[in-house]
Amino acid sequence: MRVTRLLSAALSLGLLAVLVAGCNSGPTGKSSGPGPAAGGTKRILILTNGESPFWDACRQGLETAEKDLNLSQAGLTAALEVNNGTEEGQLERLRQYASQSDIAAIGVSVTKEDNAAIADQLRQLKQKGIHVLTIDSDVNRAKFRDARTAYVGTDNIQAGRELGKCAKMLRPNGGEYVSFVGFTTAQNAKERVQGFAEGAGDKFVSKDNMGDELDRVRAKENVRNALINHPKLNLLVGIWSYNAPAIVNVVEEEKKRDKVAIVTFDAEPQAIERMSDGWIDAMAVQNPYMMGYESVRLMKALAQMDQKAVKEMLPKMGDAGGDLFDTGIRIVVPDTNSPLKPEMFETKDKNVKGYTLTQFKEWLEKYNLKQS
Repeated sequence: MRVTRLLSAALSLGLLAVLVAGCNSGPTGKSSGPGPAAGGTKRILILTNGESPFWDACRQGLETAEKDLNLSQAGLTAALEVNNGTEEGQLERLRQYASQSDIAAIGVSVTKEDNAAIADQLRQLKQKGIHVLTIDSDVNRAKFRDARTAYVGTDNIQAGRELGKCAKMLRPNGGEYVSFVGFTTAQNAKERVQGFAEGAGDKFVSKDNMGDELDRVRAKENVRNALINHPKLNLLVGIWSYNAPAIVNVVEEEKKRDKVAIVTFDAEPQAIERMSDGWIDAMAVQNPYMMGYESVRLMKALAQMDQKAVKEMLPKMGDAGGDLFDTGIRIVVPDTNSPLKPEMFETKDKNVKGYTLTQFKEWLEKYNLKQS
């Protein structure tokens, strides 16, 4: 019996040595090509829904986290990979990940919340021992919550409500509006549109919610068609980051600024510039930098089975809504000549903060960002 115990202990120590050796730190690299990285290093990946300057800030957050959290010492690297903007492209990427042995965790911005094939592929990744998060845009939580461990990103319903409040203050008598977005089927798009309607109130009527499938030309044409088809519009709402410059460009071309208020999500460089010029009345700005940073922090904790760190980030894990890590929202308003003031949007838990445009630019400069 004693010999059996000793043999069992030796085997356990041998297995532990193999596991530790498999996690030895290696060179930190940004490439995330196929096959295991040098030295047995495991990869943490973020897969986007498409291509947008929005993801540049996320990548910066990821890279900062990689340094701050000493991923190389943990035998990990982090990288952001860009999907081609289609459900099929995202599904193919996920299938590729399932065939690779060096991936520790992935965070996915899901292109369509109801895509059962994507949810199934996420489940298969989990079954292989890969930790799975959603970031920025979640799966349909009612159907596919089990397909990922947690969501890191914006509380999109709350963010939509805050932008709706802006509309109510800008147009107290209400009116007609059209919203513009990339994918109308994405979870973040649906929730923002829903939240906006709730925040704006019953005096506003939605005439359309127009998707462009990430086609920048179509994004502008949608705005142009909305102005033609709905001549009583007095409000235009941009739901994804590039919709803001698309709206402004068309409104300027059509000389309609005196007819419509413009409220948008996110802050691409051109949108920041156009608010400075008086073309955007309010921006509900997410924090993709922190999405990148906090996603890496959580994926590292999961990969290392660091339950203390996981509990710190998700203290109510297991409760309803306890698997959501909110990266917050900022309402950015013009410095002058606006009925909107930053203090109108502060919340007790600080998940919503108000900024003037100048204050927001200072925040960007602090983190060496060009957009958010």
